[in-house]
Amino acid sequence: MEPAEEQDAGNHTLLSEFILSGLSSHPELQHLLFFTICFVYSMTLIGNLLICMATAHPTLHTPMYFFLRVLSVLDISTASVVVPKMLVSTLSEDRSISYLGCVTQLYCVVFLASTEWYLLAAMAYDRYVAVCRPLRYPALMSTRACLSMVLLSCCSGQVVSVVQTAWVFTLPFCGPRSINYFFCDIPPLVLLSCADTSRYERQLISATVLVIFTPFCLILLSYTCIISSILRISSAESRHKAFSTCSSHLTVVTLYCASGTLIYLQPKSSDSQEAKKILALIYTTVIPTLNPLIYSLRNKEVKEVLIRGMAVLMKK
Repeated sequence: MEPAEEQDAGNHTLLSEFILSGLSSHPELQHLLFFTICFVYSMTLIGNLLICMATAHPTLHTPMYFFLRVLSVLDISTASVVVPKMLVSTLSEDRSISYLGCVTQLYCVVFLASTEWYLLAAMAYDRYVAVCRPLRYPALMSTRACLSMVLLSCCSGQVVSVVQTAWVFTLPFCGPRSINYFFCDIPPLVLLSCADTSRYERQLISATVLVIFTPFCLILLSYTCIISSILRISSAESRHKAFSTCSSHLTVVTLYCASGTLIYLQPKSSDSQEAKKILALIYTTVIPTLNPLIYSLRNKEVKEVLIRGMAVLMKK
């Protein structure tokens, strides 16, 4: 994709880079932000890498753990696309990002976020089949079916990302090159455009409904069926355990849905840019840290595999 033309007083100049404002403009907060984000990013890498290693164990070769391993890879990738550049910009005076770098970052963020939403829907379907259709589980959740779901999630994310990235970077950018954000995302880039973006905003709302609300409704439907089945369990302890797992999963999904919709349903609202920064930080940095804790590290089988692995390493 070629660099865009920037319009200034009727003249056309080649726009070769953008300037990221970062999380905060207060110099006294930069070091605190750097160490806090660095710690969170480290926890994201450690937690998700542990999940990848644990779910590779032969005893955990089931559809649920296969999906969790893919989710961990997506979480590592999402954080790695955003956080390293953010850390460099936090301590450096040079906060520029090249035009191509901005295109690449936006493409990757949209692709990973969209793919993760479809994957979460596949994971909810997996739990629905396991709880509500246990006798058909081996047939419905075969290796081929699981691979097809992951491939379909990736292809869907690819289509959404290509379309959104192409739409954004065909807009003419005018005036200042400064992006009031800590990475290249759709809302702050739309704010830089001097063209009428109402058509694009309608298209973005449609994409938000397709990418976020459709999987979210499927997830809610799956868990409604699951909870209905749980209520028929006679053991109070089993019901409590099942409800605890469902509530944890739905908490993450709701947090992801809320942050995503508040950011993308009003892309050209400049009044809430600071709030959008916090919401973007949640879905690019905080949620990838929470997912291993909620989906896997609370799981007894995963913890047993990790403990055995640690014991083997200590003996060596």
